[in-house]
Amino acid sequence: MPKGSGKVVAQNKKANHDFFIEETLEAGIVLQGTEIKSVRNGRVNMKDSFARVSNGEVFLHNLHISPYEQGNIHNHEPTRMRKLLLHKKQIAKLIGETQQAGYSLVPIKIYLKDGYAKVLIGLGKGKKKYDKREDLKRKQMKRDVARALKDRD
Repeated sequence: MPKGSGKVVAQNKKANHDFFIEETLEAGIVLQGTEIKSVRNGRVNMKDSFARVSNGEVFLHNLHISPYEQGNIHNHEPTRMRKLLLHKKQIAKLIGETQQAGYSLVPIKIYLKDGYAKVLIGLGKGKKKYDKREDLKRKQMKRDVARALKDRD
Protein backbone atom coordinates (compact mmCIF):
# COMPACT_ATOMS: atom_id res chain seq x y z
CA MET A 1 0.00 0.00 0.00
CA PRO A 2 1.30 3.50 -0.79
CA LYS A 3 2.12 6.03 1.94
CA GLY A 4 -0.87 7.89 3.28
CA SER A 5 -3.45 5.31 2.21
CA GLY A 6 -6.06 4.18 4.65
CA LYS A 7 -9.10 5.74 6.33
CA VAL A 8 -8.19 9.41 6.80
CA VAL A 9 -9.17 10.62 10.25
CA ALA A 10 -7.77 14.16 10.22
CA GLN A 11 -5.95 16.32 7.71
CA ASN A 12 -3.80 19.42 8.20
CA LYS A 13 -5.19 21.71 5.52
CA LYS A 14 -2.75 24.50 6.35
CA ALA A 15 0.31 22.29 5.72
CA ASN A 16 0.32 22.72 1.93
CA HIS A 17 -0.63 26.38 2.28
CA ASP A 18 2.19 27.29 4.67
CA PHE A 19 4.95 24.90 3.51
CA PHE A 20 6.57 23.47 0.40
CA ILE A 21 6.39 19.76 1.29
CA GLU A 22 9.49 18.12 -0.20
CA GLU A 23 9.41 14.65 1.35
CA THR A 24 6.90 12.58 3.33
CA LEU A 25 7.30 9.79 5.87
CA GLU A 26 4.80 7.42 7.41
CA ALA A 27 5.17 7.06 11.18
CA GLY A 28 3.33 5.14 13.85
CA ILE A 29 2.09 7.06 16.85
CA VAL A 30 2.21 5.99 20.50
CA LEU A 31 -1.24 6.44 22.03
CA GLN A 32 -2.45 5.89 25.60
CA GLY A 33 -5.63 4.20 26.80
CA THR A 34 -8.74 5.65 25.21
CA GLU A 35 -6.92 7.84 22.67
CA ILE A 36 -7.32 5.31 19.85
CA LYS A 37 -11.10 5.30 20.42
CA SER A 38 -11.19 9.07 20.03
CA VAL A 39 -9.03 8.83 16.90
CA ARG A 40 -11.37 6.23 15.39
CA ASN A 41 -14.29 8.59 16.10
CA GLY A 42 -12.41 11.35 14.22
CA ARG A 43 -12.03 13.61 17.28
CA VAL A 44 -8.59 14.91 16.25
CA ASN A 45 -7.48 18.49 15.56
CA MET A 46 -4.13 19.07 13.82
CA LYS A 47 -4.37 22.86 13.55
CA ASP A 48 -1.15 23.99 15.27
CA SER A 49 0.65 20.67 15.53
CA PHE A 50 4.29 20.14 14.63
CA ALA A 51 6.96 17.46 15.05
CA ARG A 52 10.38 17.87 16.61
CA VAL A 53 13.42 15.62 16.97
CA SER A 54 14.91 15.48 20.49
CA ASN A 55 17.30 12.96 22.07
CA GLY A 56 17.19 10.71 19.02
CA GLU A 57 13.39 10.45 19.09
CA VAL A 58 10.63 12.24 17.17
CA PHE A 59 7.76 13.80 19.12
CA LEU A 60 4.49 15.30 17.94
CA HIS A 61 3.49 18.52 19.76
CA ASN A 62 0.11 20.31 20.02
CA LEU A 63 -1.91 17.49 18.44
CA HIS A 64 -5.33 17.70 20.07
CA ILE A 65 -7.11 14.36 20.59
CA SER A 66 -10.36 14.96 22.45
CA PRO A 67 -11.05 12.84 25.55
CA TYR A 68 -13.25 9.81 24.94
CA GLU A 69 -16.81 10.35 26.22
CA GLN A 70 -17.05 7.00 28.06
CA GLY A 71 -13.44 7.11 29.24
CA ASN A 72 -14.04 8.49 32.79
CA ILE A 73 -10.81 8.29 34.86
CA HIS A 74 -8.86 6.57 32.09
CA ASN A 75 -8.89 9.63 29.84
CA HIS A 76 -5.73 11.43 28.76
CA GLU A 77 -4.53 15.00 28.47
CA PRO A 78 -5.77 16.26 25.05
CA THR A 79 -2.60 18.05 23.87
CA ARG A 80 0.13 15.94 25.42
CA MET A 81 3.39 15.27 23.57
CA ARG A 82 3.19 12.00 21.60
CA LYS A 83 6.09 9.88 20.42
CA LEU A 84 6.34 8.90 16.75
CA LEU A 85 7.65 5.48 15.78
CA LEU A 86 10.36 5.61 13.11
CA HIS A 87 13.48 3.61 12.26
CA LYS A 88 16.85 4.92 13.50
CA LYS A 89 18.04 5.57 9.95
CA GLN A 90 14.93 7.65 9.23
CA ILE A 91 15.43 9.67 12.43
CA ALA A 92 19.12 10.26 11.62
CA LYS A 93 18.13 11.49 8.15
CA LEU A 94 15.49 13.81 9.65
CA ILE A 95 18.01 15.25 12.12
CA GLY A 96 20.31 16.21 9.26
CA GLU A 97 17.54 17.68 7.13
CA THR A 98 15.79 19.68 9.87
CA GLN A 99 19.04 21.38 10.92
CA GLN A 100 19.08 23.19 7.59
CA ALA A 101 17.60 26.67 7.88
CA GLY A 102 13.90 26.95 7.14
CA TYR A 103 13.05 23.23 7.29
CA SER A 104 10.57 21.78 9.74
CA LEU A 105 8.55 18.61 10.30
CA VAL A 106 4.85 19.08 9.64
CA PRO A 107 2.15 16.44 10.25
CA ILE A 108 0.03 16.27 7.11
CA LYS A 109 -2.64 13.74 8.04
CA ILE A 110 -3.61 11.02 10.50
CA TYR A 111 -5.17 7.84 9.16
CA LEU A 112 -5.97 4.29 10.20
CA LYS A 113 -4.06 1.55 8.41
CA ASP A 114 -4.52 -2.13 9.32
CA GLY A 115 -6.05 -1.10 12.66
CA TYR A 116 -3.14 1.16 13.65
CA ALA A 117 -3.08 4.95 13.78
CA LYS A 118 -0.44 6.37 11.44
CA VAL A 119 0.79 9.92 10.86
CA LEU A 120 2.07 11.20 7.53
CA ILE A 121 4.75 13.76 8.35
CA GLY A 122 6.33 15.96 5.75
CA LEU A 123 9.64 17.74 5.61
CA GLY A 124 8.63 21.24 4.66
CA LYS A 125 10.25 24.55 3.91
CA GLY A 126 8.22 27.55 5.03
CA LYS A 127 6.57 29.67 2.35
CA LYS A 128 6.87 33.42 2.21
CA LYS A 129 3.81 35.63 1.78
CA TYR A 130 4.45 36.15 -1.93
CA ASP A 131 4.69 32.36 -2.45
CA LYS A 132 1.27 31.93 -0.84
CA ARG A 133 -0.21 34.66 -3.04
CA GLU A 134 1.31 33.01 -6.13
CA ASP A 135 -0.27 29.68 -5.19
CA LEU A 136 -3.67 31.31 -4.69
CA LYS A 137 -3.41 33.00 -8.12
CA ARG A 138 -2.48 29.70 -9.76
CA LYS A 139 -5.37 27.93 -8.03
CA GLN A 140 -7.85 30.64 -9.10
CA MET A 141 -6.65 30.45 -12.73
CA LYS A 142 -7.14 26.67 -12.76
CA ARG A 143 -10.63 27.13 -11.35
CA ASP A 144 -11.46 29.75 -14.02
CA VAL A 145 -10.20 27.51 -16.83
CA ALA A 146 -12.19 24.54 -15.52
CA ARG A 147 -15.33 26.70 -15.25
CA ALA A 148 -14.86 28.04 -18.80
CA LEU A 149 -14.41 24.54 -20.21
CA LYS A 150 -17.48 23.32 -18.33
CA ASP A 151 -19.61 26.21 -19.64
CA ARG A 152 -18.42 25.56 -23.19
CA ASP A 153 -19.79 22.01 -23.20
